[in-house]
Amino acid sequence: PRQHSTGGKQRLGATTKMGERSLRRLLIIGANSVIIKRHCHASARQGTWLASMLERKPTMLVRVALANKMARIVWALMKSGEVYRAPAVAE
Repeated sequence: PRQHSTGGKQRLGATTKMGERSLRRLLIIGANSVIIKRHCHASARQGTWLASMLERKPTMLVRVALANKMARIVWALMKSGEVYRAPAVAE
């Protein structure tokens, strides 16, 4: 994502088309696979961010929003050097 950083505080913007095309395309394909298989994924259950977005917004917009969210997670993991831990889903 594009950065707007000042004074040591980093602010991430949108995933722009000026970045690497193949990486952006892979993120959108990954987000698309989550949306297509949403009946299998716990992250798309009722009451989650993804489910509420799919109810309110067009599917393509949700794909790009999810890809941007995934890019932010990947960037944060690369910056901190940690391993991804999936959030616990409340049932």
